[in-house]
Amino acid sequence: MEALNVYASRLLEKEEYFSPGHRACQGCAEALAVRLVAKALGNNVIVGSATGCMEIISSPLPFTNWKVPWLHVAFENAAAVLTGAESAYRALVRKGRRPEKGTVFLAMGGDGATTDIGFQALSGAFERGHDFLYVCYDNEAYMNTGIQRSSSTPFGASTTTSPAGKQSPGQVTWKKNMAEIAVAHNVPYVATACASYPFDLIQKVEKAAQTPGPAYVHILSVCPTGWRLPPNKAIWIGRLAVETGVFPLYEVTDGKYHITQEIEDLRPVEEYLRPQGRFRHLTPDLIQTIQQRITKEYDKLVAKTQMRI
Repeated sequence: MEALNVYASRLLEKEEYFSPGHRACQGCAEALAVRLVAKALGNNVIVGSATGCMEIISSPLPFTNWKVPWLHVAFENAAAVLTGAESAYRALVRKGRRPEKGTVFLAMGGDGATTDIGFQALSGAFERGHDFLYVCYDNEAYMNTGIQRSSSTPFGASTTTSPAGKQSPGQVTWKKNMAEIAVAHNVPYVATACASYPFDLIQKVEKAAQTPGPAYVHILSVCPTGWRLPPNKAIWIGRLAVETGVFPLYEVTDGKYHITQEIEDLRPVEEYLRPQGRFRHLTPDLIQTIQQRITKEYDKLVAKTQMRI
């Protein structure tokens, strides 16, 4: 335990590059994730933030919570803007007009700006092979504008645009697996993370930043407001997401899968669903359907870790 604490203190940057005083909701695990990502990357970084919760809460004109160069970009083009900045930087280095300092180019957005509106720009950036890092903070809906469903909203969740009722269980499609889509682009480093496991998150962001070429980190970001959950339960529910297999933590390096938080016996998915108001309406049959899906997907992930490439 002492060795672990020494390692943790060495790993964790004490400086706050995403400073306190922002306007996030109580218990916002997304703000915590941003703070940890900022600590992992330090001050040699340029950040492009798509429209969304983190942009709104951190940039109330004329103030900012960012202590590093930060750009607010449109909902759909964080990846395009930051890869443009990365290309300009490479050109200046190549022409000898500025030294190579290993600057990290971080594009970030929520699930709406990543899996939906910004997907085309992100896919193009992956295909072109830019040396940049994209981080998705996934709170599983468009929380900033009123809790509307996104393609990252899980099956059965009730949102303002997929409300549960007599004719519908809420969201009727399954959550888009954005990490696997990134892997399909042959991105050299892809990982999932959650602020409930802070050192796992920091290590993955550091590894992603050090990987030449595109890297993608998908962070589950618990939203007490949108998930209908008490603010003091955000870290707890994030751990349950991992322990039930709803959101496994893994990384894919050059196509090779590795589960970073192994769970020998998955807890029943009902333990994760029941505390959340967005799932309060689910019947036992629907919970069983979700359980079967989660078990199947987790088994597929485990099988991928055993493949030789």
